[in-house]
Amino acid sequence: MKLGDNILKLRKKQGLSQEQLGEKVNVTRQTISNWELGETTPNPEQLKLLSKALGISVDELIDNDVKGILEAKVSNTEKLAGIIIKILKVIGILFIIFLVIDIITFIAFAVVKKEPVITHTESIELSCSLNDNEYIIEVGTDGYFNCSNCSNKLQKELKDKYIDFSDIEKTEKNINNYFKNQNGTCE
Repeated sequence: MKLGDNILKLRKKQGLSQEQLGEKVNVTRQTISNWELGETTPNPEQLKLLSKALGISVDELIDNDVKGILEAKVSNTEKLAGIIIKILKVIGILFIIFLVIDIITFIAFAVVKKEPVITHTESIELSCSLNDNEYIIEVGTDGYFNCSNCSNKLQKELKDKYIDFSDIEKTEKNINNYFKNQNGTCE
């Protein structure tokens, strides 16, 4: 509701004429009329006098719904607080779930012992000589290969052509034949 409408309604409710209200507020009848018609508005000092003359607060006179605004703000604050509490509950629940999972995982790894992996590998060690050079060649079915004193070229040639990690006996024959064909020996 507009201020002018409030002044008119409250003035009539009090049974006052425009002139009588004007006297209480120290303005003319015409000023009261202009206020009621919305052509002009009272200044803050006049609003105070009007509120006293009409027996209401300035907020009520100018239809300032402070209470409604405060209630709305409090309601919005309560809603926001409720949302925040729900979010915190979800975060807390997720934290607890992850903590429980971590504890279970820790216990599972601590309690359950892994059986050691036992691999049965076969291996050979050959002592070979060629051109006054001695070579110790070691080969295992697990992919192990070592050739002390071997050049990179010799190592590559042995690996590529003569070593079969899945068949140690064949590998031993192949290496023996290689050195024999090169006028060397293997034991």
